[in-house]
Amino acid sequence: MRHFCLTLLSIVILCSCSGGFSRSAGAQDGDTLQLKYAEHLKIIRHQNYTEVRLADPWNEGRTLHTYLLVPQKDNSGKQIDLPAHLPEGTVVRTPLQRSVVATSVHCGLIHSFGKENNIAGVCDLQYINIPFVQQGCKNGRIANCGSGLQPTLEIILDLQPDAMFLSPFQNSGGYGRLEKLGIPIIETADYMETSALGRAEWMRFYGMLFGAETEADSIFRSVEANYLHLKENAKNDPVKVSTIMDKLTGSVWYVPGGQSTIGRLIQDANIDYPWNDDTHSGSLALPFESVLEQGEEASLWFFRYNAPTATTLKTLLTEENGYKQFRAFQSGAVYGCNTSTTTFYEDTPFHPDLLLRDFICIAHPRLGLGEPSYFKKLN
Repeated sequence: MRHFCLTLLSIVILCSCSGGFSRSAGAQDGDTLQLKYAEHLKIIRHQNYTEVRLADPWNEGRTLHTYLLVPQKDNSGKQIDLPAHLPEGTVVRTPLQRSVVATSVHCGLIHSFGKENNIAGVCDLQYINIPFVQQGCKNGRIANCGSGLQPTLEIILDLQPDAMFLSPFQNSGGYGRLEKLGIPIIETADYMETSALGRAEWMRFYGMLFGAETEADSIFRSVEANYLHLKENAKNDPVKVSTIMDKLTGSVWYVPGGQSTIGRLIQDANIDYPWNDDTHSGSLALPFESVLEQGEEASLWFFRYNAPTATTLKTLLTEENGYKQFRAFQSGAVYGCNTSTTTFYEDTPFHPDLLLRDFICIAHPRLGLGEPSYFKKLN
């Protein structure tokens, strides 16, 4: 019976996420794409263009950016002129052909669309674990544009990209000289969504940009079905465990807020989290003492790190001897994900079902899901 119910649930999910449109009361002659989870994204289809509004995640009621997606050509291949009387917004001619992408997350997503050849340049190459991108930079097919915080303008100008994908930050003051280049800046604010599926749903917007709307919708439906199936399955283990997340960076321990995608994903894995009741959608910057006070008795510890070799329990203590006070450390239930040797950041933001599976594999081994893919138990 349980198998039948789960199968029925999956069918309902697939059917309900059909990507249909409904008439938008706020947009003249426009149809609004019905998004199920994304809270900071609105997509309105008009006759000759698509309007995409990004809500400002830091200032309620304000708009972060408005994009007007206008096709380059019609179905016969004829060049399309810009429609007259476009509303205010950044015009983006689609599909994009040559883009600069500043994050491994979005490189991974574009690669999943089969549009990796449309990546002309990247930032922070050392953090991108995609062989196609690494090899492309070696042979000169993809340009290394330097740091994501301060890209090399001369290289970007030489590339003449049709868009740049950059992450917005609260009170950042904008993008400096990059904004004066006249190149559309796609602000990748998906990370500020308050649910894992909400962030994943942004792939539907990114798919439109690259002419991969069908591929994006198909991938999202699969992710959604898998995620909800795993979430339902996690409820079947009556044994409840708790966890803390990440570790000290310098003198600060950044823990996911209770309403962040990671915080809510932990809850969806049927795991107790000391900050479940916290209302922040970003990270909390806490001193060691605060984390110890709230998470000392947690039975599990997950953290992400970037290092050439695997971290051990012994090396953890060389970073902070106080870690030995945590129950999870004492029992050896510490699991690390080395982001330099895995595709964690390339995969999981838009495929949160993969991360949810890892958490469930470790927290609920009785369910028999097998071995985790990203997090490994420390020796």
